[in-house]
Amino acid sequence: MKALNALILTAATLITAMTAPAVLAHSDEVLDTQKAPNGGQLRMAGVYHFELVVAGDSKDVKENPVVVFVTDHAGAKISTVGAGGTATILSGKLKASVTLVPDGDNRLKGVGKYASTPDMKAVVSVTMAGKPAEQARFTPLAPMAPAAAAKDGHMDHKH
Repeated sequence: MKALNALILTAATLITAMTAPAVLAHSDEVLDTQKAPNGGQLRMAGVYHFELVVAGDSKDVKENPVVVFVTDHAGAKISTVGAGGTATILSGKLKASVTLVPDGDNRLKGVGKYASTPDMKAVVSVTMAGKPAEQARFTPLAPMAPAAAAKDGHMDHKH
């Protein structure tokens, strides 16, 4: 009888696993089809989503803001109280290192010397209070995927 119960339990577990909604990974390609709430670029970083917002119209190298918004995978704001981070921005031939500090709600903010170039790259590292650092790579001014203008939300992503 125990063997039959174990077999039934195993079969039920397998059926449940096979029929449960698929959880889709938040790849860069999927996130690039999302309309970011603050006009930036979204990336997955561990249990968080980071949205990087940089100046998009600075033709000359000058002091510009760098803002990172932190949310969970469902888009709920995560408090940045006690958090800190850095953003390394590569723009043209220049490299800017930006210290990020809490700036209300779910934001971290800093200022860095960079120009807005389509080939700009950024690496953001954020340490939330009491948690290990999470990192994400961005191409914040690269053209967005065509679906980004039409789609809002997580497409087929199930929570």
